[in-house]
Amino acid sequence: MNCQATIKAIASYLPPTKLTNEQLGQEFPNWDIEKTFQNTGVAIRSIAERNECTSDLGVLAAEKLFTQIGCRPEDIDFLLFCTQTSDYFLPSSACVIQDRLGLRTSCGAIDINLGCSGFVYGLSLAKGLIETDLAENILLIVGDTLSKVINDQDRSARSLFSDGASATLISGVEADEMKIGPFVFGTDGRGARNLIIPAGGLRIPLTSETAIAKDDGSGNIRTSQNLFMDGAEIFNFTLRTVPTAVRQLLEKCRMALEEVDFFVFHQANKFMLEALRRKIKIPREKFSINLEFYGNTSSATIPMALEVALSQGQIQPGAKVLVAGFGVGYSWAAAMIRID
Repeated sequence: MNCQATIKAIASYLPPTKLTNEQLGQEFPNWDIEKTFQNTGVAIRSIAERNECTSDLGVLAAEKLFTQIGCRPEDIDFLLFCTQTSDYFLPSSACVIQDRLGLRTSCGAIDINLGCSGFVYGLSLAKGLIETDLAENILLIVGDTLSKVINDQDRSARSLFSDGASATLISGVEADEMKIGPFVFGTDGRGARNLIIPAGGLRIPLTSETAIAKDDGSGNIRTSQNLFMDGAEIFNFTLRTVPTAVRQLLEKCRMALEEVDFFVFHQANKFMLEALRRKIKIPREKFSINLEFYGNTSSATIPMALEVALSQGQIQPGAKVLVAGFGVGYSWAAAMIRID
């Protein structure tokens, strides 16, 4: 038997403050609540407090994980923190989290600046560290607080995105079969401009001009300092790349689609997920749609959906689960996992 990386446990945290469709409807009287719900699948979003950052949500998710499974902070020897809403330009938020969680100082800790594909990328890094004997127990924390970078008058973005974080314990076990992997990765930076916060980094520093709000012609108002998403372009990119990535992964696994027990894709929105499900020909009962009470939490959607599917018995021990993340970057990744 060989040392194989495996997912031991997942715990998620959502801020208690909620934003409902009814509340958005009061802010935007001309908004068709029911039509938007049918497209997004989102009824309730979680919103972080003004002084609450993604690292705070990640710490709470990790503490929940430790309590649930009896893991101790000193058991962790590597921390991976994936977010696109960091506390600072520097230092890395992973260093801040290491101190707050009381992880030992011999623990490695790095940030991963990725969004929708970040959980799958994080799994690949954790697998590499464990199976090359560089670490034994890895804490992978993923999440974002996108509400902080969305303009209050951008109805399209506010109706979709939610704040939250998820913590996953990945450890090494002696096993004959692979528990995480193989993987398929992809990057197409030509799509970077279609999901972006243009100003605020070193390329376009904040100025009085970047703070000027403009109407995009569809009734959504934002500045260059806010999140911008070209939904049509993101949809087209997803329909082009994800079915191909799934096919490539199945070829690597030497498996047929029918042999996969469950599919968990990045929870972008209901309309996109249903389009992917139909194009790939995935049975509805094998496919996760976990948006209604969670919203799109960026890199945290996949582990949150896994946690729900496990708790509801949709994923049984030893099941073959295909996970796929895709979006901002453009970046995408898919993997086969087994959760014992």
